[in-house]
Amino acid sequence: MKKILITGANSYIGTSFECYMKQFGNEYQIDTIDMQDPSWSEKDFAGYDVVFHVAGIAHQKETKENKELYYKINRDLAIDVAKKAKAQGVTQLIFLSSMSVYGMVVGKIDKDTVPNPNTNYGKSKLEAEKGLLELENDSFKVAILRPPMIYGKGCKGNYRALAKLSLKLPIFPKVKNQRSMLYIDNLSCFVKLLVDRQSRGLFFPQNKEYVNTSEMATFICQAKGKKTHLTRLLNWTFPILSLGTSAIKKAFGSLTYDMSLSEDREEYSLCTFEESILRTEE
Repeated sequence: MKKILITGANSYIGTSFECYMKQFGNEYQIDTIDMQDPSWSEKDFAGYDVVFHVAGIAHQKETKENKELYYKINRDLAIDVAKKAKAQGVTQLIFLSSMSVYGMVVGKIDKDTVPNPNTNYGKSKLEAEKGLLELENDSFKVAILRPPMIYGKGCKGNYRALAKLSLKLPIFPKVKNQRSMLYIDNLSCFVKLLVDRQSRGLFFPQNKEYVNTSEMATFICQAKGKKTHLTRLLNWTFPILSLGTSAIKKAFGSLTYDMSLSEDREEYSLCTFEESILRTEE
């Protein structure tokens, strides 16, 4: 039996992973710990094979007042958890980082792309990565995940905003963009693979196909029994996307991981993109 501790009770990703793993019965023991409770440091990590660290701050508007909170939670807490795990004999730490470490809103990321975060969220995640890698050795393996946008039933963030927009607009722009995205069950399956293989290193999990925003809007509306009408009438505005807001770029621009970074994606792709949207919106 593999014993896994999720640091981040009630988190979307932690809870989703815990639910996903129930299908494997007694092969895995999954426990969670609330990192908002200061007494977390008193918990004994001994006996766990893996710590899956998902606790963090995200989906909040960044301000001068909460700047230090990003580093306290996303960086310092992650490193403190890793130090405790290593000291108490845990053999693998899986850390949930982010595509945001690249600081890109549009473009293609490949093996030669250098991280250059431009937000406190992205900066704190990258600094956490560096601190964790300094703790790694042959008996304490660190796996760092930099997923793109994660979506699934009950998710928050950019996907939910786009879904609401799709259902409200009578017409929707027809664009030819591509975006890397990751369905939550695909992520959970991927994390299980990391656990089973005791993997270490840097990983870029994504769906096996890129996502087109217009196609996604169509699937979302279909799932809700609503027809959507795509139009190119507004497409003349898209050449000026580079001058637009970050939200516009995220919705209609292209941002992808080169598929060569995720060569094993077939192993954790559990359904088609259309089916993942139906499951998300059901």
